[in-house]
Amino acid sequence: MSRPILDKIVSNKQLQKKSLAVLLDPDKVELNSFETFLYACAENRVDYFLVGGSLITKNIMGEMIVVIRQKTNIPVIIFPGNSLHIEPTADAILLLSLISGRNPDYLIGQHVIAAPLLKQSGLEILSTGYMLIDSGRQTTVSYISNTTPIPHDKADIAVCTAMAGEMLGQKLIYLDGGSGAMYPVSPKMIEKVSKNVSLPLIVGGGINSPEKATAALEAGADIIVIGNAFEKNPALLSEIAEAVQTFNLSIA
Repeated sequence: MSRPILDKIVSNKQLQKKSLAVLLDPDKVELNSFETFLYACAENRVDYFLVGGSLITKNIMGEMIVVIRQKTNIPVIIFPGNSLHIEPTADAILLLSLISGRNPDYLIGQHVIAAPLLKQSGLEILSTGYMLIDSGRQTTVSYISNTTPIPHDKADIAVCTAMAGEMLGQKLIYLDGGSGAMYPVSPKMIEKVSKNVSLPLIVGGGINSPEKATAALEAGADIIVIGNAFEKNPALLSEIAEAVQTFNLSIA
């Protein structure tokens, strides 16, 4: 089975090359100004678009992907909140198993419902151990999933959870502070998880400055995700993109 996106992510990890993903929430995207934003993403060499969110009320995911295809060559990965968030025109989907929680619906239940549609979709399936990390406030995803995040200062719990996810066959690990996080996943937690699992590590939530982006990369994040932050400060996209590019040049 072809898996170009996963192969690329794994190859980049082996090369120690870091990547930048931009999370696009359909509820927050204005299609009339979307093209301008996409040009900025292309200019700043964004590596991936994650499209989705915990709660989506605007059914424009397909329209967004059409515009992304027209204006960029950046791969589109669905970031689903539930089994309804499947869009076959994307390149891939993060099949998220919420391994930090104990809600069976988000560990396997939603996946059973989605499996036949995913099989037919042709999407590349990226099996992902998804871990919510406390970020100082309750986030939409913790509320919707009815799960408790891993405490911000409990790196050992995060490590053991990530190790279990790897042993269960997940292909990626995603540490997420959630949308609107007050502070990001700590570098200490990222470093400990990175040292104890061999899987590519995605980190998102609360990365709202180049300094925080660099700290996450230095700690071991392979892909950093930004979303809410650049909505409040458009210049942040180029600043964080530059931080990623600078890091990659430093290890070249």
